[in-house]
Amino acid sequence: MSNTVVIGSQWGDEGKAKVVDFLTLDADVVVRFQGGANAGHTVVIDGQSFVFHLIPSGIMHKDKVCAIGNGVVLDPSQLLAEIGELEKRGVAVTADNLKIADNAQVVLPFHKVADRLREEAAGKRAIGTTGRGIGPCYSDKVNRLGVRVSALLDESELRERLQVLADSRNPEFVKLYGAEPLETEPIVREYVEYGRRLAPYVCDVAEYLYEQRKAGKRLVFEGAQGTILDVDHGTYPFVTSSNTVAGSAACGSGIGPTAIDRVVGVVKAYTTRVGNGPFPTELDGAEGDRLRELGNEFGATTGRKRRCGWFDAPVVRRAAIVNGLTHLAMTKVDVLDTFDTIKICTGYMIDGRLHRTIPNQLSLVERAEPVYEEMPGWKKSTCRCKTWEDLPEELRAYLNRLSELVEVPMGWISVGPGREQTIVLAK
Repeated sequence: MSNTVVIGSQWGDEGKAKVVDFLTLDADVVVRFQGGANAGHTVVIDGQSFVFHLIPSGIMHKDKVCAIGNGVVLDPSQLLAEIGELEKRGVAVTADNLKIADNAQVVLPFHKVADRLREEAAGKRAIGTTGRGIGPCYSDKVNRLGVRVSALLDESELRERLQVLADSRNPEFVKLYGAEPLETEPIVREYVEYGRRLAPYVCDVAEYLYEQRKAGKRLVFEGAQGTILDVDHGTYPFVTSSNTVAGSAACGSGIGPTAIDRVVGVVKAYTTRVGNGPFPTELDGAEGDRLRELGNEFGATTGRKRRCGWFDAPVVRRAAIVNGLTHLAMTKVDVLDTFDTIKICTGYMIDGRLHRTIPNQLSLVERAEPVYEEMPGWKKSTCRCKTWEDLPEELRAYLNRLSELVEVPMGWISVGPGREQTIVLAK
């Protein structure tokens, strides 16, 4: 297997963790390259569900190595909680199978407070963040105010960096929001202890990946969120705070772009979105509720209801364009098993003009009228299908039509949450 980037092709929650877990069977190292604890990746193994927010999904494989790249914003308390939960459930996490980039940024109490205060002040204009401090942490990184993981290993450096951050953030809390300032010393003590516990895992991940590639090891790069939440290519400003596209795998892990051989776009057989922002194919009535219940569409991180709608080809075409997708990995086709008919949005009518790709301009997306094509449902259970030929004829026609619309071949089809419920088409 070549080096592979796995990214979301919609608004996140596409089932990337299952695809990463499956592809890890033929890989050696799994790398998380962006985002933070605002991601919720669920893997089902032998009927048990495991939810990861920071640790790469490949941790379930005993002989594999997981790496958290420099593009991730790391919440130490969340990471240690995940490690503890995995160990309680019999999954060993050691310095041999988990690596943390020493130049990744650290999410701090300043960031969580800033996140909450800004969302509260925004009112109806709120983005709908998870409140995990992700955006403010990325903001401080760009403003050169942030704290790197390496500073957790050096108390004097940590104290110095925290004071710089406090001098910037505390006046904002007090003067802009009327909130209390944060004291630095309690944070220093708390985060020095985090550093002590995480020290065995910390290393130069870029160098580690370079050595692994030289040794002929195969890498899988795991993205978080989805393409249409990308800070540049998504429905701005209703986006996440990082670049979620495949190109971010290189800068977010410290490998060169020539190391990437293929890009897999994970896509649901329908569409969902969490939080605020435009959603042209959203179903507000009974059909949307039915999709939500059948698909168990509730956020793994927040528990919030996901907004549900029909498959949106203009969204996935945008993902194909900006990611250079080589394959699609289609998930949750089994959720549609009981529908009599299924709709596909093939384009948008906006001000009398047909758009085959979701526009970059938010006001255009808000005026978009979906153009639908209707196909017959298959009305059969697909959860036991093992091959393409096992799939109902109507489902094969549906999948072929989706692939045709977005101009990317199908590589994998998921017919259930289990690892074994995956049909492989990619060579």
